[in-house]
Amino acid sequence: MSELSYARYGKDNVRLYKVHRHEDGSQSVVEMTVRILLEGDIETSYTEADNSVVVATDTQKQTIYILAKQNPVTPPELFASILGNHFIDTYSHIHAAHVNIIQHKWTRMTVDGRPHPHSFFRDGQEKRLVEAITRRGQGTSIRSGISELLVLKSTGSAFYGFHRDEYTRLPEVWDRILSTEVECGWHWKNLSSIAEVRSVVPQFDQAWEKSRNIILETFAKDESASVQNTMYKMSDQILAAVSLVDKVDFALPNKHYFEVDLSWHKGIKNTGRDAEVYAPQTDPNGLIQCTVSRKSKAKL
Repeated sequence: MSELSYARYGKDNVRLYKVHRHEDGSQSVVEMTVRILLEGDIETSYTEADNSVVVATDTQKQTIYILAKQNPVTPPELFASILGNHFIDTYSHIHAAHVNIIQHKWTRMTVDGRPHPHSFFRDGQEKRLVEAITRRGQGTSIRSGISELLVLKSTGSAFYGFHRDEYTRLPEVWDRILSTEVECGWHWKNLSSIAEVRSVVPQFDQAWEKSRNIILETFAKDESASVQNTMYKMSDQILAAVSLVDKVDFALPNKHYFEVDLSWHKGIKNTGRDAEVYAPQTDPNGLIQCTVSRKSKAKL
């Protein structure tokens, strides 16, 4: 009558904080939320109530804490790979481990003009993301990323020349506010082993810095004809800057700011070139997505 066609289970929302105590007396901190999902020969736990094949989700949680004590948790790509390889190496019936890490932002305080040795603050909700899949005999595939990076520019953006038909009311605009909450990911070439992951560790933080800077600088400098064109330029530059990345994906929602017509009150001009007061909108909103891949050598 039926068969199990998909099975995956694990522990979600594991909160982890680690402090690094340095020889000079200063400290640095890392906070992250971890999710692990396991695949393998686990069908009988679903179909026959056979729990002998289940690595308990509490065991997975405790494993995260133990491996965080025994290993570096930065960069998060390395820690995700350490976790994934642990479950593959430790349990012969587990064939794939999916590890997602959200690294939360803590920024060192500046006090009396100097970086404070052990005090931090959260300056925004921006997050660093890692999604790592380790498969037996296939190595680890990693998507690094950034999310909840809220950006806005008050000019330097336009949107005109788009298709028009009987359903179109949107006017063309040559100067508008552009705001979005950046979600971007860059997909690394497959890494065959944990040793290969370790060999490229410096590149993970470098790629994060380069990608973030490209996103911010392109957003600010580009005379944007559309969100679509701007995000393509960002993707193209990230691929050029990080040689081990195969493709880049973006999801950019439009954060709309609409002019408020105040002409009804004593003829106040607040539209077009006279617009200064706007009404921020929450929904509905545009959502623009793309994936940009590196050209294969055959197409070059």
